[in-house]
Amino acid sequence: MILNRDNKLWAPWRMEHIKRDLSNDKNKCVLCVDVNSSNDRKNLILFRGKFSFLIMNLYPYNNGHLMVCPYKHIASLSKLNEETLSEIMKLISKSSEILKKTLNAEGFNIGANIGSVGGAGIDDHLHFHLVPRWKGDTNFMPVVGNTKVIMSGLHDTYDELFFHFQKGLAK
Repeated sequence: MILNRDNKLWAPWRMEHIKRDLSNDKNKCVLCVDVNSSNDRKNLILFRGKFSFLIMNLYPYNNGHLMVCPYKHIASLSKLNEETLSEIMKLISKSSEILKKTLNAEGFNIGANIGSVGGAGIDDHLHFHLVPRWKGDTNFMPVVGNTKVIMSGLHDTYDELFFHFQKGLAK
């Protein structure tokens, strides 16, 4: 990321995601495309459960921002079965413990934006956000510079977390 003297923020790595061609994919859902790929590191998938998977958010609010998603492409909580709901909650719980240990997270924002009116960027594939927080993690940059600073690159964070998630969740 480069901030030049004209106060323009350049994040060229985001263009690959924006321009990717989903026209040949039958469902055109970014989460479905990512989980159906075999390249977990490229797609930032940290863990695959029986009913749901854990993926890093490509546009994180904070370093280590994760999403827990059911494999089923559904938009409604009421359409999830008990096994899927249970696994999602367990992944959120265990993930928060791993983020406490690996990134020294001091707190979390956990939730789901359901439907486009509810703020969902991907409104037809239900997913839950797990955002690690630290005391003082908000500062003048978002207010003055209209910019959020993420302290580590996505793949650097992925590499740091991957082993811990495989070890801590594969039980």
